[in-house]
Order: sequence, then structure tokens, then C-alpha cells
Amino acid sequence: MVTIENLTFSFKKHQKLFDGLSMSLDTGYIYGLFGMNGAGKTTLLNHIAGLLFPKEGSCLVDGELSKKRLPGTLQQIFFLPEQFDLPAINAERYKAMHAPFYPLFDDNLFQEVLMEFDVDATKKLTELSYGQRKKFLISFALATNARLLLMDEPTNGLDIPSKSQFRKVMAGSDLSNRCVVISTHQVRDLDALIDHVTVLNNGKIIFHKNIATISDTLSFEKVADDDNRFTLYSEDIFGGKSAILPKSLSNKETQIDLELLFSAVINQTESINSQFVKEN
Repeated sequence: MVTIENLTFSFKKHQKLFDGLSMSLDTGYIYGLFGMNGAGKTTLLNHIAGLLFPKEGSCLVDGELSKKRLPGTLQQIFFLPEQFDLPAINAERYKAMHAPFYPLFDDNLFQEVLMEFDVDATKKLTELSYGQRKKFLISFALATNARLLLMDEPTNGLDIPSKSQFRKVMAGSDLSNRCVVISTHQVRDLDALIDHVTVLNNGKIIFHKNIATISDTLSFEKVADDDNRFTLYSEDIFGGKSAILPKSLSNKETQIDLELLFSAVINQTESINSQFVKEN
């Protein structure tokens, strides 16, 4: 669905944000795009959506350069930005103005998700709270049935119950023919939702693995201070450490700790990635 090859980009003349970045994204997966603040997550999504153009390299969506912004390509993309403005109209009027651009728009799904989110569709969008406006846009995004759904920090501004609603709505949606990329620094918000972990750092993709492969390769455990087993990465917690171990040193099936994994990848990139080289 998305192919990025040797993408180079900079906002400042002698300071590259991306330097030869390459990756591919397929339909049928929800990708969690993680990175430190300022790593370029939003900029990468803008390149995929065709809103920014690479200095070198290419970004293709369904075989077409996204920077060409062809109508047929744009109909397959919906980009939910972190910051947005909505007009002083209600949901029905907004749908009438924007839904025709998406040939597969599903009005029934739109209404169902709005109800699930408890969004008052009769109010003007400007009268809704920030969280409600964001949930409105998430509802519209899902209803477009665009094959590529890009979501930049979708849980920012949502309270804890709303974050649970978001996970429920995403988990209950048929995304089998869609490619979903969710950019966030709130890693725990995507627990049990994503299929693939992608980490962006220093202008490159430094980790790009699916959840099944991670689970087969790494073990996430609480270990005692006197546990002598080799750990790839650990952080002190009360009563011991949260640790990542090679699967070969553990017989346990453990739940992936995304926050710990992200910290490990940022701080011990080579050590973590070496485990997957061994697997291959």
C-alpha cells in the first residue's frame, strides 16, 4: 500500500530530518508509529499523504507518487491530524460536503460510530468540546472506508473513558482491507490494538516488526534484583525490574510491554534488533 524509498527531507538547509528513510506498509495491519517528540512522526505522515514533498527519494501510495496528489490516490487516503479546525456546521452538513469525495463512504457506519462515541450530531461542530470534535473526525475517518488511514496522535485530548471507546471502536472495525498508521507518543494507549511496531529515530526507521514476531522473539518479565539471567534491557520498578529477555531464556508466554519495548529500542537499538537477526 505504501512504499518509501531513500526519503530525504529537511526543514533547514543543512539539518536533515530524514536521511535515506525506507519502509513499506501493507493493507490488513494497524501500525503503531512511535518516536520521541520531534522525531518527525507528523512529517512522515504528511509525506505519505502528499502534503510534503521529499528532497530526495520517493513515497508511493498504491503505486503512485503521493506528491502528485492524483484524485484517485487522494480518495484512498484519509489523514486525521493532531491539530485541526472544523466549520460551524453540524455533522450532517459536514458529511454532505465531504463524503462525496470518498466513493465507499458508509453512512450507517458513520452514524453507528458517532453513537458509540456519544457525539451529539445535531450540534454545530464548533460547539463540541475538543475531545468530542476529535471523536467526530475519527467517526468520519472510519466511515470513509479509505484504504489508507493516517491518524496523528488520535488519543490526545481524550479522557480515559474516551480512550477506551477509541480502542473498542478500532478493534470492532473491519480493517482487513485497510492500512492504518497511528502515530503517538502515548504508547500505552495502543496496547492490544496494533499489529505492527514501527519506531522512528534520528531520521531513520530503527525498528519495524510485527507483534507476532516480537512475541516469538522477546520475553517481557518482572525480575528480581538477584536474577542472574541476561537481560537485553531493564528499568527499575518497586521490588525488582521490568525487563526484556531473549525468548530463549524464558519459557513464559508474556504480554508485550509497548512502553518498555519503545524505551529499549531507543536506548539499545542494536541489542534489540540483533535478536531478530538471529531469528532470521
